[in-house]
Amino acid sequence: MSRSQISAFVSDETRARLERYVTAHGMKKAAVVERALLHHLQALEELPADIVLPPRLLLEPDGFRRLVERVEEAGEPTAAMKVLFGEVVDPANDPT
Repeated sequence: MSRSQISAFVSDETRARLERYVTAHGMKKAAVVERALLHHLQALEELPADIVLPPRLLLEPDGFRRLVERVEEAGEPTAAMKVLFGEVVDPANDPT
């Protein structure tokens, strides 16, 4: 397989995370970047576009306020959510 070199500017935080990962796992940066790119591109190709979220969201102040309100007003988790997160659920005693 032929190889090409690419370059990209990344944040200091991303670079530090990459450095920690390659050090901890004994990998080369190029291998980690290529694997991550292939993984990401495959996901973009296979998943519907409306379910792929960016790693960071930019909210207007009003949107952020509404989001905080919804999180603070969140009710109890449903039985399905409890099962999803590995909690034991007794359907007879769970009003959700």
